[in-house]
Amino acid sequence: MPFSLIVSVALLADVSGKRIVTLADAERTAEQNQPLVVQAREATKAAEARIDRTFGPLIPQISANASYSRQTSNFVARPGALPSGISAASTSSLDTYNLFNFGLTASQLVYDFGQTHGAYNVAKSDALALKESEQATRLQVLYNVRAAYANAWAQQTLIAISRDNLENQEKHLAQVDALVKVGTRPEIDLAQVRADRASAKLQLITVENAYSLAKAQLNLAMGVEQPIDYSVADEHVAEVDGENLPDATLVESAVKTRPDLKALTQQIESQERQLSALRGGYYPSLGVSTGLTEAGRELSALTWNWNATASLTWPLFQGGITRAAVREAEANKATALSKQVAERQQIVLEVIQARLSVSAAKVSLETSKEIEVSAKERLRLAEARYAAGAGSIIERQDAQVAATSASGQVVQADYNLTLARAQLIKALGRK
Repeated sequence: MPFSLIVSVALLADVSGKRIVTLADAERTAEQNQPLVVQAREATKAAEARIDRTFGPLIPQISANASYSRQTSNFVARPGALPSGISAASTSSLDTYNLFNFGLTASQLVYDFGQTHGAYNVAKSDALALKESEQATRLQVLYNVRAAYANAWAQQTLIAISRDNLENQEKHLAQVDALVKVGTRPEIDLAQVRADRASAKLQLITVENAYSLAKAQLNLAMGVEQPIDYSVADEHVAEVDGENLPDATLVESAVKTRPDLKALTQQIESQERQLSALRGGYYPSLGVSTGLTEAGRELSALTWNWNATASLTWPLFQGGITRAAVREAEANKATALSKQVAERQQIVLEVIQARLSVSAAKVSLETSKEIEVSAKERLRLAEARYAAGAGSIIERQDAQVAATSASGQVVQADYNLTLARAQLIKALGRK
């Protein structure tokens, strides 16, 4: 799919002219284009159509018919066809005649102990369940997008750190080369810094590849096909409202809002209605119908007839079909109830895990920032000592590695916090 044709991917441009995908637009694009969302949305539409289909038998049914035939009119006497004492000669002729027949029939189900109306209610419950399942799918897709976006942001930030590291290694190389030439530093220092620069280049290539892969994964999460020649904005999932509240309060909120739990509740209601409708199969059904016909050998000489019928149908024996269907519905209801209990327990676990992850990630981020400040100060001092001839190349390189690692830890901690908040949003059933 050409990038220009992708719906709702609003791209900004940075100072270099590269396109920037924002988190909000990534989420909006996923809600519109992600195949999982599309499938869930169409499944809901199909369920809503089934409501209309099951409602049809509850209203009067009207049909019209017309037929024309060309046939012989030979009479064939059959036993019991004529009263005793009346005879009819059997004649044969190849003469044929027209027969026109026009009819209009109306029928109405009066009562069937809730079988048909129950099917209609089942369809409504199923549609509501699928609507909630669609919302649950949206929440999962949004979580996937946020996680992929956070990963892309982290890799993009690591590229900047790796470039700073490479630039610093280039400066070190120039500095050491000058010191070696004047004889104040041994040549082994020059060899060491060249190896360090090569490692920095390799690290940059590795991170750039990881960034490209992260953007490809983001495209997949959004459900689009587009080039990966864009950047992601410096955005994070915002602080979640109530993320510092007690677990019990968060769990109570999640139970009220989680669409997957609501879907199971609707499924239980659907099974109850299905069970009620199936039990109606033990009893008779009553229906009425009326019909008006006109028939004759010529269109100009048709004869009309009218009829009205009331019918009572009672399935006295069906080989145990109704009883088996009732047992199946009872088992399905018990299964749905068990799934509801399991889902509630899973929600409790997800909420507690996500809340703990947010708390731990916030502490980790603060600690990582403190370590980064200390590591950068250590690097500054090590570079000053080396320039003054008081420190060794190993001391400075250790400080450089520590500073780069500390910056990476800050990015990792920031990523973990964003991911934990995205998990908490999903666990709480929020968008």
